[in-house]
Parts: sequence; C-alpha cells; structure tokens
Amino acid sequence: MAGYDFDMIVIGGGAAGLTASGIAANFGAKTMMVEADRLGGDCTWTGCIPSKTLLKAGKVACQIKDAGKYGLIDAEPNIDFKKVMQHVDHVRKEVYHDADRPEIFEDMGIEVVHGLASFKDDHTIEIEYKDGRTRAVSSKYFIIATGAKAFVPPIDGIEEVDYLTNESLFEIEDLPEELLIIGGGPIGTEMSQAFVNLGSEVTIIDMADRILANDDPELVDILHDELKKQGVNYQLNASVKKVMQDGNRIKVQVEIKGEEKVIEGDALLMATGRRANTSSLNLEAAGVKTDKGNIVVDESCRSSQSNIYAAGDVTGRYQFTHMSEHMAKIAATKALLKVVPMKIEKDMVSWVTFTDPELAHVGKTEKQLKEEGEKYEVYRFPYSKIDRAVAEGETTGLVKVFAKKLSGKILGATAVGAHAGEFISEYAVAIKNGVSMRGIADTIHPYPSWGLGARRAADQWYIKNQSKWSVKLIKTIFGYRGDTPDYSDPDRVV
Repeated sequence: MAGYDFDMIVIGGGAAGLTASGIAANFGAKTMMVEADRLGGDCTWTGCIPSKTLLKAGKVACQIKDAGKYGLIDAEPNIDFKKVMQHVDHVRKEVYHDADRPEIFEDMGIEVVHGLASFKDDHTIEIEYKDGRTRAVSSKYFIIATGAKAFVPPIDGIEEVDYLTNESLFEIEDLPEELLIIGGGPIGTEMSQAFVNLGSEVTIIDMADRILANDDPELVDILHDELKKQGVNYQLNASVKKVMQDGNRIKVQVEIKGEEKVIEGDALLMATGRRANTSSLNLEAAGVKTDKGNIVVDESCRSSQSNIYAAGDVTGRYQFTHMSEHMAKIAATKALLKVVPMKIEKDMVSWVTFTDPELAHVGKTEKQLKEEGEKYEVYRFPYSKIDRAVAEGETTGLVKVFAKKLSGKILGATAVGAHAGEFISEYAVAIKNGVSMRGIADTIHPYPSWGLGARRAADQWYIKNQSKWSVKLIKTIFGYRGDTPDYSDPDRVV
C-alpha cells in the first residue's frame, strides 16, 4: 500500500461513514474521511435525532391534555413552538458534540476533511474545498457513504411552491396552522403525529390505500385508528395532480376515485422518499456501476470496482441508520481483512416507526412467508394482558410472532404499542442466535417490566402446542380430575 496516500478513504461522514472510518482506524489503516457538509449526516441533523425529539415534545403536550387518565387534572399545554425548535436544535448539537465532532475522529488518527469528493480514477479522488482549492489524494480502498437526500417527484407546479422536506422542516420557527403532508411512509406518519400534538391541523395525502405499506396491515390499522383519534386527517387513494401557491396558502389538487378536489393548508411537507447522493462523485471515472442512481453492491458491500465499497443509503437497499452502520461494519471489515466471512443480514432486518404507539418489525413479514410458501404459526398477544401496560394506561397494542409450530423457530415478529421497538429488539437477538419461542418463554423476565410482554407472547407457543388429547392422556396417566381446557378457539390467549 506504500504507493497510495491512504489505506482507506471514506467518502461521507454520516452514520455509515463515521462507523466505517472508526473501524478502519481501529484495524490500523491510515484513514481519511471526507464530508461535504457536517459530520453526523442526516441522522443527527435532519432525520432520527430531531424527529424523535419533536415527537417527544408532542407526546408531552398530549399527556398534559390527557392527564385525567392518570388521575391528574387535564390542562391545555401552553406551547411556544420557537422554544420547542430551539430544544430540538440543542439536542442535535449535543449529539454532534458527544459523538460526531471531528476531534473525536482525529483523536483516532483519522484525517477529517471538509470538501466535495469526486473520483479521478479507481484509486484517486479530487477534493474541492469550499474556498475553491482542490487536492488530489489516492487510496488502496474506498468506502462510499454519501447517504441520500429527500426526493421530490416532478408534480405539476412544485417548483413554484414553498414546500418543506426533512432537510428544512427542523429549521422552521412558526408552527403551521394547517400542515399538508404528501407521503404516508414513516417520515410523514411520524411528523403528522408530532405536529398534530403540538397544535397543527394535519392532513396526510397518499396515493396508496393505506399508510406504511411495508408493515403488517392489521397492526397498521391499529396505529391508523389511533392517529385519527388524535386528530390526523387522511386523504388516501389520492393521486396528486397539481400543487399551487396562493399567497400564504398552498393548494394540492388531487383525484380520488375519479373525483377531483383541492386540499388547502399553510405549509406543505414532502415526505415522498429519498434518492442516493451520487451525482457529484463522477463514479464513471472509477468504474462503479449504479442502478437508478444507487450504487450497486454485492452481499459484502463491494461495488463493481473491487477496491471500492459502499454502505448505507447510497446503495438504496435500506433507509435505516442501524442498517447503514451494519453495512459500514461489513464494508470496512471485508475491504481490510479480506477473509472474514461477513455478509449483509437480509433475513432479520428490523425497523421501527416511532409514533405513539410505536410500530415495529423484525425478520420475515407474514406476506413474505406466504409468498415463499413457508409453513408457520401466528402467535398473538394483546397489550391489554401486559400488566405494565395496564399500569401505565398504554393498553392499545398487539404483538404477533411468526414461528414454526413444532420447533418454535422464530421467522419474524411485529408489534404495535408502547415500547414496541424494545420487544422487537429481543426478538431480533433471538432470531440471530437461534433462540426459539420456547427459549424466550423459559427465560425469567422481571415483573412487571415491558419486556415481560415479549415472554408472554412466547408463552403462546406452549399454549398452541397443547391439545385436547394430550391433556386427556395426562389426566388418565396421573389420575387428575380437573376440566379439560377448551382448545376450539385457535386465537385463544392465555
């Protein structure tokens, strides 16, 4: 590697880039990290951190309004939205200072450079600094981790409308009175709840017949009903034809079942997906192939050029921070250690929509299992039977686990309800390490914890594997005189 300036250059300083750089330096590789804007990327500045902070503020406001359910006195929260947004900014700056600032990585021996990188060939990039200076540097290996940005479809009139995306939403100072959101995915759904709880009138517009199309339909319906109760309005099956700016008003013309209507508001959030940041990289010069703007990688995160890897949103595979970090770990390890057998985990990808209630998933969905012809049983457990949920007044929710009938091998799990993401984390560990439903059911969980709900759901494997004849046999052998349980209800929960 002596012929190159660096052993590893990581392009991008978001979740994937920070992880990849840290791992490379930890392996003893001479490492450079190039970031065009601020370290921390989307997650710290325009995604996970600010959105969850805003959701928390909205939840607190909602709890003040509903204090009576806890035996307290209902009150109308006095919301200073500018102060709320200052709090959001303070939190993301705190995260940046604690985890993302350049000095942390420079202390690891990483050279941190702020500039725009583009390839000159497969081993050389040119960095353009903000003052116009340029610098050419070479490296044995590269990891591209430039992330993605908000995608806004070419809707008629969109260029004339003062719309928001997640990249500008957290910079506003005035609370919208009527917020329109185009897109019913995770971003649109989370922000609809945050803003309705802070006092906005919110309408979600989506061309699909339901929100959160990748999640379990039954659980989505539970969340959808809760959001409607909280005040979120929906216009589904709505094809957006045109958007218009009329002074301070924004009008969205839609077609629903052949009829056209106009929906009005004073702010518009475009939550219509994301597109990989590859346009400025000059990937052709490096021989790196793309598909619809996304860098094509194999199961080890290697691109079409053997010394160049990619991780995170730039690959278009998974739009989750945890998957960006997972891919970065694989990319850095495979590039530098070669022989380590690591591949992208595809069968146990987890995700959470952090609304209240939360909606979470890990492993195979029921739709996937049916399409693959997999034999499985569904084990259900309602939040209303979780004592901690009853104590905290959070009984809306359901846990569903998909597992093999005899072995109890877990194929997938999904949950809607308070702390659903924590339930899913336990099932993710179980799937990864081959822990069966029986293994979870036989593990002591503290009472009355939320995690006990994961065990209670696993208990249902025992219940569903009992049968009338087996109990009768036990009664006959041991001379027991009690009643035989009724097993006629396949959805019986004990």
